Amino acid sequence: MRLSNLADYAVVTMSAAARHCGFSRVSAAELAAETGLPVPTVQKLVSKLTAAGLLRSVRGAGGGLQLARPAAAITLADIVEAVEGPIALTSCAEHGKHDCRLEDSCSVRPHVGIVNEALRGALANIALTQLANTPEKTPEMEIAR
Repeated sequence: MRLSNLADYAVVTMSAAARHCGFSRVSAAELAAETGLPVPTVQKLVSKLTAAGLLRSVRGAGGGLQLARPAAAITLADIVEAVEGPIALTSCAEHGKHDCRLEDSCSVRPHVGIVNEALRGALANIALTQLANTPEKTPEMEIAR
């Protein structure tokens, strides 16, 4: 399984926003500059993340973006689902999706929900605080540079 570029960028954007948490509000343009992502991409992500209740936009003087809840209460699963929708390895687990030619004889389909829940649970165990922390430099990291 691999995250789409947009979901990956959402994680990067939310991590940057979390590093500002408690200090100041930040604009989409500042997040774009900090992450190296194009401003239109960050604006699109901000819209999705705000609609999902992960970011809050404050207007006026001193306005900007801030996390809608503490970083510790936002998970990787929340971020991915805000951009991609429900986490699922296969489309057959989704209601109304019946585009598999093996559907009538598939013995695995009834169990796909277990796999999807395990995957979502793993992502839900990773808090934004973990993703936002900048790793301390170790001697191995210095050598790799």
